[in-house]
Amino acid sequence: MSELKLHILGCYSATPRAFTNPTAQALEIKNHIFLIDCGEGTQVQLRKQKIKFSRIKHIFISHLHGDHFFGLPGLLSTFRLLGRDTPLHVYGPKGIKEAVTMMLKVGSAWTNYPLLFHELSSSNSELIFEDEKVEVHTIPLFHRVYTNGFLFKEKLGDRKLDINAVLNYNIDTCYYQNIKKGKDITLDNGEVIPNEKLTSDPVKPKSYAFCSDTSYNESIVPIIENTTLLYHESTFLEEHANLATQTGHSTAKQAATIALDANVERLILGHYSTRYGNINEFKQEAKLVFDNVELAEDGKEFLF
Repeated sequence: MSELKLHILGCYSATPRAFTNPTAQALEIKNHIFLIDCGEGTQVQLRKQKIKFSRIKHIFISHLHGDHFFGLPGLLSTFRLLGRDTPLHVYGPKGIKEAVTMMLKVGSAWTNYPLLFHELSSSNSELIFEDEKVEVHTIPLFHRVYTNGFLFKEKLGDRKLDINAVLNYNIDTCYYQNIKKGKDITLDNGEVIPNEKLTSDPVKPKSYAFCSDTSYNESIVPIIENTTLLYHESTFLEEHANLATQTGHSTAKQAATIALDANVERLILGHYSTRYGNINEFKQEAKLVFDNVELAEDGKEFLF
């Protein structure tokens, strides 16, 4: 069974502190390591969690507020210093190419590897990455500037071969791949063996939804429905709901309401305002609405 791993590199809002970092995550899925947002200090956090820089080939930036992408120019420069030669793809709002390339050029740190920007401007969910095992869709969010979350989805895998059944029918191994793809098999005597007698259903695909800075809005629910793991910002507690509305953020209760309505399996809260001394209050508030709640913390890993 495949296992996904989410590394929390930073999960606090606004400015870095000695013991907290702004938003950045690394998602391990189907032999990919996707970097999601890149706040200041991200490359230090990557080193602390022993994540190989060379395995990062795709970076997804939710929006152009500094606590979500100011670490990107430094990381790209470090890739150059390490002698990277493999292409790097950066997905983010329109304007990210100009912002990043200007800084690299002014600092004479232009990359010696292919740097490919995929600028986003659609207000609708769209497919932005796909290979044979994974696809990534945007989740339009509602913040003070153009913002997207990202939905990472495993594709449905091959059917599971029932080895005892295929041996019982004396089926040659050269047909195994076709069987796993769902095809029926015709024996030498003309008998057709239905695929369901030779296989069982594939493992249910897993998914991860990253909902960065956003005010509460139910329109994202159909996009993230039945997601395995949801990260949803919870900058404020409900007692400061007025501040959440003013700044385009959410409360822990609102994040839990989205999780409940979308029927997700697990909810992770993050992007806490530093005004709060005890982040357990976020979990307590959210659990009044949705039971399976966990807290993001810098350096924490989630398996799912």
